[in-house]
Amino acid sequence: MTSTPQEPIRKSAIALVLGATGGIGGAVATRLHRDGYRVRALHRNADVMQRRLPIFEWVQGDAMIANDVVTAAEGADVIVHAVNPPGYRNWGTLVLPMIDNTITAAKKAGATILMPGTVYNYGPDSFPDVREDSPQNPVSIKGRIRVELERRLEIASTEGVRVLIVRAGDYFGPGAANNWFSQVVVKAGKPVTSITNPASPQTGHQWAYLPDVAETMVRLLAASDRLPTFARFHMDGFFDRDGIQLAAAIRRVVGKPDLPIKRFPWLLVRLSSPFVPMFRELLEMRYLWKQIVRLDNRALVDFLGEEPHTPIDHAVRATLEDLRCLPPAAGLVGPPERGRSVEGAMA
Repeated sequence: MTSTPQEPIRKSAIALVLGATGGIGGAVATRLHRDGYRVRALHRNADVMQRRLPIFEWVQGDAMIANDVVTAAEGADVIVHAVNPPGYRNWGTLVLPMIDNTITAAKKAGATILMPGTVYNYGPDSFPDVREDSPQNPVSIKGRIRVELERRLEIASTEGVRVLIVRAGDYFGPGAANNWFSQVVVKAGKPVTSITNPASPQTGHQWAYLPDVAETMVRLLAASDRLPTFARFHMDGFFDRDGIQLAAAIRRVVGKPDLPIKRFPWLLVRLSSPFVPMFRELLEMRYLWKQIVRLDNRALVDFLGEEPHTPIDHAVRATLEDLRCLPPAAGLVGPPERGRSVEGAMA
């Protein structure tokens, strides 16, 4: 299916964003605002955020409180559900109640739910090439929670709620500080003196540049009248085919071709995990770094005609500058290239 011209967004369209201070929530909120949406953002310190980021309408509330979400969603056309417990903590007690509140609010407002998905839903029986209809047999607790979350969304779609899920690899990009790129691959706030690779040797890994994910989500939302009530799409993003290509881009951008690449200390993490809860959470997700897992984007390319794609060096430079690992460039010549054809969808 080829893409068609997008309809202009009516000025009264309202988007409620849950998780607007996070990487993906903030990127989608900014992209929706640029498309003419009136963006509301739920936050527990709305007054502070209103002064800090006045382009959005900040609403006082908590995503864990159903009435707060329902009230904030009044009149909304879309609810962006981009909220997750930080640092992998408390998924068992927080993730499902929050999606239940979003579903309740969407039903009352007649709003579409737009949500970023995760690869946690899938287990090794679906690897290495994962399609939207691949079996979801997760091997982690977080994966089982995400499967249940999507099950609840699919049920809601049979009850009149439109649902659109866009799944991508590990996020990186401006505004995304809590991820593998900023906390492991490089160190935020410091010049890049080495690169850490969490993957096993010669093991590919999939990354997703946040502005590209936001662009994809908003393009799909604009064409949602041509989608089923429950729709899922996968992005290819930047596939590091051997675990070295991302490091090579960092070396090019930093201008240090011999920048050392270090292995991530998984053994130390394992030995320390009985005493450090965060390390236990990291170990649960190690399987995603030990084997190739690649989301198949052919359905997305068939529908949109392309996958939005920023060249990796542009994406890495913007990310390193935002992390204060690199001084801002004097200026790049020309805008980043956009668009991806079906070529490259599969290795």
